[in-house]
Amino acid sequence: MSASAIIRPLWLTTLCLAMLGSGCSVKRLAINRVGDALAGSGTTFASDDDPELVKAAVPFSLKLMESLLAESPRHEGLLLATSRGFTQYAYGFVQEDADETEDKDLTAAEEMRGRARRLYLRARNYGLRGLDVRHKGFEKALRANAKTAGTVTTVKDVPLLYWTAISWAAAISLSKDNPGLIAEMPCVEAMMDRALALNEAFDYGAIHGYFINYEMGRSGGTGDPVVRARQHFDRALALSGSQQAGPMVTFAEAVCVQKQDLKEFESLLKQALAINPDAKPEWRLANLVMQRRAKWLLSRTDQLFLRTTPAETKKAP
Repeated sequence: MSASAIIRPLWLTTLCLAMLGSGCSVKRLAINRVGDALAGSGTTFASDDDPELVKAAVPFSLKLMESLLAESPRHEGLLLATSRGFTQYAYGFVQEDADETEDKDLTAAEEMRGRARRLYLRARNYGLRGLDVRHKGFEKALRANAKTAGTVTTVKDVPLLYWTAISWAAAISLSKDNPGLIAEMPCVEAMMDRALALNEAFDYGAIHGYFINYEMGRSGGTGDPVVRARQHFDRALALSGSQQAGPMVTFAEAVCVQKQDLKEFESLLKQALAINPDAKPEWRLANLVMQRRAKWLLSRTDQLFLRTTPAETKKAP
């Protein structure tokens, strides 16, 4: 997960609230100014070294952005930031909690996954709104013909294409009992393919990071899916200077488990854990979140891999 900051200091909120009682044009100006600041905020959260603190703070900032969007529904920067923020929160602090809870309380884990799915869909909807602001009728065109709808997008649309698609894909991954939502996967594929074609280096290889997992199940893909996934993995590492844990954790979980390659699985997760989060402060939070997942995956090695005992080996023909 490529983390990004979501809020600026509290004075922004105070300013916005103070202006709400003023004239309509002044009110809209204040809202847009605050919206610009929130949407263009720097690395306040991304560089934080306390994920639990961020987990507690993010919901307030997300609701603030939703409140601003209620007043300024076509603010492109806020639509992108809100889509991104809900996606990151759902993955790092809801879905991850669900995965770690499953062995202890399956019912609670399923409830958390249901919440994560709703948050992902909220993120997707904000992203689609942003794309509709840029390209009127984009969502309708996408649903009518996913392969051709993306031709209107440009390199400036890549952030919206990425966050809309990745939140949509995440919701689908948690909706195995919803054939209607699963049937929307071609929309996700078309958007990600278009984003990759427009700017394959976006966010230090984030799109390649997505395709590491996706290529393992891509319908109609040519050649060996493992080869395709590894190509994306290698490119993600190159673009991030091997300083992001995400690609290593994703390849270990998506590819090594399917191949039952325990040696590479453990090697990649140990490499991910060896990354110093302080080496790249702007990626600190993302690396801490992914290192947490790496530790959890290593703790489940016996559940993920079939080990052959010496006795079983001797019995083999």
